[in-house]
Amino acid sequence: MDLAIAIAVIVVGSFVQTSIGFGLAVIAAPILLFVDPLYVPAPITICAFTLSLVNAYKYRRSISFKGLQYAVVGRVPGTIIGGMLLWWIDQQQLALLVGASVLFAVALSLKNIVLQPTKIAMFSAGFLSGFFGTSSSIGGPPMALVLQHQEGDFIRANLAAFFIVSCLMSLSMLSVVGQFGTAQLVVSLPLMPATLIGYWLAMKTLDLISHQTLRNSSLCLCGIAGGAAIISYWL
Repeated sequence: MDLAIAIAVIVVGSFVQTSIGFGLAVIAAPILLFVDPLYVPAPITICAFTLSLVNAYKYRRSISFKGLQYAVVGRVPGTIIGGMLLWWIDQQQLALLVGASVLFAVALSLKNIVLQPTKIAMFSAGFLSGFFGTSSSIGGPPMALVLQHQEGDFIRANLAAFFIVSCLMSLSMLSVVGQFGTAQLVVSLPLMPATLIGYWLAMKTLDLISHQTLRNSSLCLCGIAGGAAIISYWL
């Protein structure tokens, strides 16, 4: 039953991320933390890496490495600090961090904030992505916020390219702090096909669902999941 829930959640998260550029971890992390804490953060990061490879290849013509380099540089210290945080927090505190990260992501998405992808903005977004991505697997929102006013394929392409590098960084750091090993790899294996199923469904239905409808539904689901994760901290 737990595996079926995990697969369903990853399919939905993959579908959303393929459609709007991010969202897999935002949706999956709070729910899978309830199902089995082993799923967070390494297995979700593996799923995000798998999906990012596929999306980066599909939108490869829109990737701008010149703009991403500053985000990648900022990602390095953020990854290190986020990984070190896992040495000092327990599972309940991780639930609080995941919930707070999700609600923060939702709040940013609801704000009418216009940011330009300057060098400083990209570096800062990369740092925050590294911190939240390594500690809770939720590293997409800071980058998505900076790129949200760019053209659709540009957003999907550059988020996917950035996530490839950032997921590898996070997995390396998680391995150092003892949060990524054989156990996490084993539970990840059935989730990778689920990731590709979500991608395939998104490709088949992109023209049938409006971006705004999908975005609003995703934000609602994320808000509920993030709130539930925080509530679990106090129970």
